[in-house]
Amino acid sequence: MENETKKKDFLLPASVIVAGVMISGSIIYLVGSKSNTPSPNKNTNPTPEVASIGDALKISSQDVILGDPKAPLTLIEYGDYQCPWCGKFSIEVEKPFREQYIKTNKANMVYRDFAFLGSESFAAAEAANCAKSQGKFWAYHDTLYATEHKDGAENNGNLNRNLFISIAKSLSLNLSEFEKCIDTNQYDEQIKKEIEAGRLAGVKGTPALFLNGDQIGGFIDFKTLQADLETPKAQ
Repeated sequence: MENETKKKDFLLPASVIVAGVMISGSIIYLVGSKSNTPSPNKNTNPTPEVASIGDALKISSQDVILGDPKAPLTLIEYGDYQCPWCGKFSIEVEKPFREQYIKTNKANMVYRDFAFLGSESFAAAEAANCAKSQGKFWAYHDTLYATEHKDGAENNGNLNRNLFISIAKSLSLNLSEFEKCIDTNQYDEQIKKEIEAGRLAGVKGTPALFLNGDQIGGFIDFKTLQADLETPKAQ
């Protein structure tokens, strides 16, 4: 088990509305009545991990923790790799958050998939999970968001197998293992369960941010996040 602050991952054992909407001072991409995301199997009983709202937010063996897992603050983000506000959060907010809170062991972070903007979102989530299996989740996550944020368009075909393999090569992943992982949809069911758990926790769009179990908004700037991090309630 490795700490991401040393550039590696820590894996804990154990109708889209295409608009930014202001909600309580935060911006969030909302889930509409339709989605291209594959639906969870309705015949499957909820797993113990998603049996209640409280359980849905508990750190599980599937989570990759960025930073010290024993840090007093845990920020959970539910995101979609095609969501423009998620990309903005990744680039503009996560960077100072990592420098000032994660590297100083004041906080850690968990990213969970809420891939609802289409099949490309789901495919990107699977690719990132395949990178996770080789200990490179966060590096892959960052590259996906940087690429999509620069592109600035949804469902235009850019999040595809060729891109996923190109990113894998740039991160020196074992390509045969990576290709097998994405081609066999190895993480399909896990991502569906993660989306189901997110809905149970009250996620209605992306990004959705939870600090120590309390939802603090959608997209927020770093100063707003910092204010939440410094409040006695968060600690």
